[in-house]
Amino acid sequence: MLKDKVFEILKTCSKQTGLEAYVVGGFVRDTLLNRACKDIDVVVLGEGIVFAKAFAKLVNAKDVATFERFGTAMVRYQDWEVEFVGARKESYNRNSRKPIVENGSLADDQVRRDFTINAMSFSLNEYNYGALIDPFGGQADLQQKIIQTPTNPDITFSDDPLRMMRAIRFATQLGFQIAEKTFESIAKNAKRIEIISPERVIDELNKIMRAPVPSLGYKLLFQSGLLKYIFPELQAMYGVEIRNGQGHKDNFYHTLKVLDNVAEKSDNLWLRWVAVLHDIGKPATKRFDVNDGWTFHGHEDKGAKMVLDIFRKLRLPLNEKMKYVQKLVALHQRPVALVNLEVSDSAIRRIVVDAGEDLDDLLLFCSCDITSRFPEKVQRYKENYRLLATRIKEVEEKDNLRNWQPPVSGELIMKTFGLPPGIKVGQIKNAIREAILEGEIPNDEAAALAYMHKIAAELQVKG
Repeated sequence: MLKDKVFEILKTCSKQTGLEAYVVGGFVRDTLLNRACKDIDVVVLGEGIVFAKAFAKLVNAKDVATFERFGTAMVRYQDWEVEFVGARKESYNRNSRKPIVENGSLADDQVRRDFTINAMSFSLNEYNYGALIDPFGGQADLQQKIIQTPTNPDITFSDDPLRMMRAIRFATQLGFQIAEKTFESIAKNAKRIEIISPERVIDELNKIMRAPVPSLGYKLLFQSGLLKYIFPELQAMYGVEIRNGQGHKDNFYHTLKVLDNVAEKSDNLWLRWVAVLHDIGKPATKRFDVNDGWTFHGHEDKGAKMVLDIFRKLRLPLNEKMKYVQKLVALHQRPVALVNLEVSDSAIRRIVVDAGEDLDDLLLFCSCDITSRFPEKVQRYKENYRLLATRIKEVEEKDNLRNWQPPVSGELIMKTFGLPPGIKVGQIKNAIREAILEGEIPNDEAAALAYMHKIAAELQVKG
């Protein structure tokens, strides 16, 4: 199992220092699953930092990142990242996930691990080098695809509630089942997640989002009761209301289907967030009319306005990533209208200009937003989207609209006519934009400049 040279060096280090050491956790799990892993966690029976410095000397590593407060160290060797820590045992105060740490044995260290599949170790010691130490049946759980805790799950999750999300994350990433008693304990302790910082929660949630089938994680978050504490806006989308015999689709499960559709086609985390948030405004805009049935008019605008608050609360980045999600949530209904109508070049130009460099992502997302129980309906809409995409490509190439910028800037208008910033500058600039989008003038500088003078004259602006 330990075939790479780095493990032979670690064995030599154990012999030279006289300290027992073991590879633990994720590397062991991934090796047994035949998954690549370049992160090695080493537990040392004694001073982890001393062992790390000895290892660094053997491999001629220039830097040893030490964290004296936690008794840990990290060394980079070739393409490996090796972290060292002394074996320890932990106890917890109920109102904090920060443990009281004491020196411990290998058994103490393994029992404090979150799940049986993460509580295995490989020996780095000369007398039993490479031996698997598996006190809680982690290897069997790997084979049976089960996530469960090595000890009483109520203690495991009450001590460190983030482990509840980690259980769901591992189940989602690996396609495993959470053991019945373990899942019952998550449901029982769900409210404890409130003591965990939003930064730690979103880290786990993003790992769920990056999984091949992220809906598995969201369903488990919902079923366990965790979702209502970490993401109540999404929880609010669950359910179907019926009036006069008319019901709307369950927007929660629709959202998860769209998320999986996007995940099949794109690794872009932020496009997956578009999928999660694209209908987030529907609960606030839901209306029933005896003639029209259920409507969600303006849900895309409402949802786009909600994105900032959701990103802020979840500790997601408030930068261009947020603006990207916000823009695509706001625009996601526009291609739907184009699919269902006789499309004018003007409408095409507007979606191209408004989406800008994110046009391809918008069209990809909209094709993923097609969900129905009827395969023929899905196929018909997808064919319409294919035709729309072809039409868009034709118009944007003909009119040179990709990543469009107005041929005439506000600065040029002010310089030409001696105008200060103000309403008239905006009126001229907007008139040029509208003329190009409506096809009244071509998208080039000469035509735009001529039109600028024409509009300026109509507004009685003199240069």
